[in-house]
Amino acid sequence: MTEITLPYGKGHIGAPIAEERIAGWIRSRLDEYRPPAGQKELAEQAMAAPIGSPALAELAQGKNKVVILCSDHTRPVPSRYLLPPMLEQIRQGNPQADITLLVATGCHRGSTAQELEEKFGPEIMAREKIVVHDCDNEEHMQYMGVLPSGGPLYLNQIAVQADLLAAEGFIEPHFFAGFSGGRKSVLPGVAARQTVYANHCAAFIADSHSRAGCLEGNPIHRDMVWAAERAGLAFIVNAVVDSRKRLIAAFAGHFDQAHRKGADFLASLCRDKAIPADIVITSNNGYPLDQNIYQAVKGISTAELCCRPGGVIIMAAQCQDGVGGDGFYRAFAENRDAGDILQKILAVPQQQTQADQWQSQIFARALVKCRVILISDAPDQIVRDLHMIPAHSLGEALILAEQTLGDPQARIAVIPEGISSIVEE
Repeated sequence: MTEITLPYGKGHIGAPIAEERIAGWIRSRLDEYRPPAGQKELAEQAMAAPIGSPALAELAQGKNKVVILCSDHTRPVPSRYLLPPMLEQIRQGNPQADITLLVATGCHRGSTAQELEEKFGPEIMAREKIVVHDCDNEEHMQYMGVLPSGGPLYLNQIAVQADLLAAEGFIEPHFFAGFSGGRKSVLPGVAARQTVYANHCAAFIADSHSRAGCLEGNPIHRDMVWAAERAGLAFIVNAVVDSRKRLIAAFAGHFDQAHRKGADFLASLCRDKAIPADIVITSNNGYPLDQNIYQAVKGISTAELCCRPGGVIIMAAQCQDGVGGDGFYRAFAENRDAGDILQKILAVPQQQTQADQWQSQIFARALVKCRVILISDAPDQIVRDLHMIPAHSLGEALILAEQTLGDPQARIAVIPEGISSIVEE
């Protein structure tokens, strides 16, 4: 027997399984990497040797209105290590700089004060000016032109009117943008809802290049780079974190060059070939990435690449906040045929993209191919409404998967952290 352990909320869940049933494991090697310095030192060293850019202190000279784009509560960015050296360098370049931390929520709900304090720490909360982006506040948006995709670019005027625009963030595989971090701080981070929707249109989500680990030829990434250039994003500090959300590497400098260096580093530790299996067990990397079912689609999309047609995906995600998207919920609760949902979404023109459509599209694509069992704290009926089978432990989920397939010896692939893995078919 071998023990399968998965991140779940702020803890873990697990179950024993016969070793001969395991077709293989896909694990990121992030936890095996031994960083050459501590978390604070890694951030400082990255900023001392920026990639493709002058130092932030040099960029800050003569710049009075400075904005740092910060990730929101749904991302495990080690802001307590990234922000202090950024703030220090900015004030070194201009002690009188008026600095705003603009929380780049994209279309997520606004972060609460408690969530921000947990992220930034009490000292930054007490000392710095913090504004939370609202994608629906049209009065605070500024038109910046037409994206390569043809969509309109509207961005938060706090960002685009800054004398110096910087960003902190982290790099992980992203299920349709290739990688998180870098240019994503601008789009979707501080973009208007209609801009995000145009970028996340059905045709782009269906593009074969819109996959985790892929930047070249990715139409979603292309829009994002254009938006970051148009906004004048001058400097980033991005982290790579391990399963315990500890900073193991940092990349600073030009928003695209530094981001690509970080993406290459991450891919070297996370990329693996698909392992075809009847059952694929995965997680959404635990808190804060498994707070709702909507986010759990990311891990499901990774497992989909290993699951045989007609197989079963077991996703472990605590989902303490429930569904996480009303449009996403209604798309499935009001239609019992995932194939029909997918075809309807594929027919939606770019400028008519609806709320949560991209998540629904990727989820429907997985449901057309596989059954999904969700281990969560969400109400069972909500899980069923979303075309999944509810479970409350890994052991229960395995029994349900075997019953669904009618095969107690079904072969199993294990991807302990679905978001951290880049699976190549």
